[in-house]
Amino acid sequence: MLIQERETTRNWQPIIQQFEAIAGKNNVVRRKEELLVYECDGLTSYRNRPDVVVLPRTTAEVAAIVQVCAQNQIPFVTRGSGTGLSGGALPVDGCVLIVTTLMKQILEIDLENQRVVVQPGVINSWVTQAVSGAGFFYAPDPSSQIICSIGGNVAENSGGVHCLKYGVTTNHVLGLKVVTPTGEIVDMGGSLPEMPGYDLTGVFVGSEGTLGIATEVTLRLVKTPESIRVLLADFTSVEAAAATVSDIIGAGIIPGGIEMMDNLSINAVEDVVATNCYPRDAVAILLVEVDGLEVEAAENTKRVEAICLQNGARHVRIATDADERLTLWKGRKAAFAAMGKLSPDYYVQDGVIPRTKLEYVLKTIAELGDRYGYYVANVFHAGDGNLHPLILYDNAVPGALEQVEELGGEILKLCVKVGGSISGEHGIGADKRCYMPEMFSPADLETMQWVRQAIDPQTIANPTKLFPTPRTCGEAAKPSASQAFAGVDRF
Repeated sequence: MLIQERETTRNWQPIIQQFEAIAGKNNVVRRKEELLVYECDGLTSYRNRPDVVVLPRTTAEVAAIVQVCAQNQIPFVTRGSGTGLSGGALPVDGCVLIVTTLMKQILEIDLENQRVVVQPGVINSWVTQAVSGAGFFYAPDPSSQIICSIGGNVAENSGGVHCLKYGVTTNHVLGLKVVTPTGEIVDMGGSLPEMPGYDLTGVFVGSEGTLGIATEVTLRLVKTPESIRVLLADFTSVEAAAATVSDIIGAGIIPGGIEMMDNLSINAVEDVVATNCYPRDAVAILLVEVDGLEVEAAENTKRVEAICLQNGARHVRIATDADERLTLWKGRKAAFAAMGKLSPDYYVQDGVIPRTKLEYVLKTIAELGDRYGYYVANVFHAGDGNLHPLILYDNAVPGALEQVEELGGEILKLCVKVGGSISGEHGIGADKRCYMPEMFSPADLETMQWVRQAIDPQTIANPTKLFPTPRTCGEAAKPSASQAFAGVDRF
């Protein structure tokens, strides 16, 4: 919903002058028409205009900007490329939006120790491009990797197609340089895989901007496998495809990734991308990437093919050369964007379930869609049970957004019911905070808040995100800065 314009009582002029002295006049945005660019992230259903946008270039500039905010008790929200899907970068009333897109330098490449140091504005795919010629790659690969930033990936603990075998962002972050909400510069972790002391890096990754701003990130690189093969298997039932996923993992094979797409997604992709690889009449397809040493990859490819056929796959196509592999993956990477061919709007959710519950959960999601009267397309990381149901709707229809939000909430509750989670990689943000009590007890949530309060005593870093404020889901999407200072007493 579009948030109505509001008046602000703060005298911004002296604060803006401080920001201009720190970052330069051209890197401070104040005009209303320019601020509209920053009023939402990838979750476009909710919009709220920031009061000021500042674009720093260095750690020192970020620290100075945050110090001004802390001294004046001004809430700040950090934003990278704005591709997040949970409203994590949604501005709050009276906030400063600190945008890291100008912090886009790769600071150091250390191939001997398989690591790279980058600023937060570096685009995910740039890291692999910088080291692929030497035979390395950066494993976490969200579908938005050609535009999403490393800083945003760190904030949301993003995953991607290859997270089944290689892990999500937290498994590839060795160290961080962080500006705390009080404006101090601290180092967390380091350049080694194991560091003494508390694992503050692990606490920070996935904290969604509530514990400060990462200004330098040390990432772990992975050696490119000797052999990579991609299999596309098509099925006449979702149940058969789901069973195949469990059987592959149960056989002791850990593919680089296993992705599933249903018939709605298949046809949307073929209409838009025209890979001419996805059979339009398939009820579901699996994309399975097998990698490793040549002998290992060849043997596992045969085993995966056999398992697919045993479970009723009609055809199994195997791509071994780079161009053909890219074609098979091209459709999957474009699946979200392709939904625009089917519907003027979609609402995407992000939950995790045990692989063994795939068949039941997908069937129940279809039933929920029928009950609410909306199509739900499914395209997701089947190997680790990370679902991305896309609810198709028209936001121009009065009340439609509220209905699909309710449907999305039912899907999240279903995920928790079967032993899963309300988020796998998109984060909680403003969108799912009211469902945190579905997973966590009041004592759990209060303990998390103790950590937040210790690092951000004024609660000015991305306030109102991640935690339920208030406890019910009836709250309007618009976050207000006054909610930020409620502290842990609300539990």
